[in-house]
Amino acid sequence: MKKIILLLFIVTIIAGCIFAWMVFGSATTFDAKSKYIYAYDSLPPKQQIEQQLQDSNYIRNLWLFNILADRMNVWNRLKPGRFEIEKGESLIDLARRLRNNVQAPARLVINKLRTSNDLAKLVGKNFSTDSAQALQFLTSNDSLQPLGVDTNTLFTLIIPDTYIINWNSSVKKILQRLDKERDKFWHEDRRLAKADSLGLSPKQVYTLASIVEEETNKNDEKGEIASVYINRYKKGMPLGADPTIKFALKDFALKRILYGHLQVASPYNTYRNAGLPPGPICTPSEKTIDAVLNAPSTDYLFFVAKSDFSGYHQFSSNYAQHQQYAKQYQQALNERVAAKQKAQ
Repeated sequence: MKKIILLLFIVTIIAGCIFAWMVFGSATTFDAKSKYIYAYDSLPPKQQIEQQLQDSNYIRNLWLFNILADRMNVWNRLKPGRFEIEKGESLIDLARRLRNNVQAPARLVINKLRTSNDLAKLVGKNFSTDSAQALQFLTSNDSLQPLGVDTNTLFTLIIPDTYIINWNSSVKKILQRLDKERDKFWHEDRRLAKADSLGLSPKQVYTLASIVEEETNKNDEKGEIASVYINRYKKGMPLGADPTIKFALKDFALKRILYGHLQVASPYNTYRNAGLPPGPICTPSEKTIDAVLNAPSTDYLFFVAKSDFSGYHQFSSNYAQHQQYAKQYQQALNERVAAKQKAQ
């Protein structure tokens, strides 16, 4: 009898250890650092999470997890969101994470965007709102008006950077966060005072910076290019910026702007319209915005690509000199094209 009792005791201890290991030990099946599961507004949380865990096979002993979740009242407390399962996580820790609604925020990485559709796709890729819903909000002046922008000036809310935002945030909340960071940016490093000294508003500086951003990737000459456009703007000249033509045509792959392209009827055609376009043509980097704010004082009115194809430009203050530089570049370009054709 004593042997039976001892055997039962040993079996009970072993069973308890196994159960504890199943509950408190590593329960994940993947090698990656982490995986994600999602709870949407559309379906009951329990049905969604259980289905995802079953389909993905992220954890072992799903049946035990379901028992724990029921006992811990997870499903009545869980809210829509994105939840991370870390490699080596236990069933009890996962259940607690869901019960306490420990959300896994999303990373919104913004570099250069050119259109509202670009932003909508980025939102749809990283957040619960799909791209179609996002685009509907981003193209509605009624939706954007409380943020102090319209469909033309929308991008002035955005300073390219990496933002950590809750996955289930609405488009409005995402833009509010971007607006908050934008406001912080302009109140740093005397940027507002610098814009004022140029006779420009922050939105105008941003729009001008977007043109400079598309003109060159050479940070050390962005200030000079900005000075050209500032001088033209102050003289009431058309800016004559090729990137605005690409934007007006929505053809960003154009290599050369031809005479026919310049006839496009658009407020973004800076060859036909004096002054700044109604809004930015992309999201310029902080460096480019600061290049505009700190642009050197020059008498430059023209620039053209250098004939050595270095990516840099020749600057001039009069049209005759500009024409001379332009002919040099055109001759070099013709020679390069001829050499390529001969080599084929």
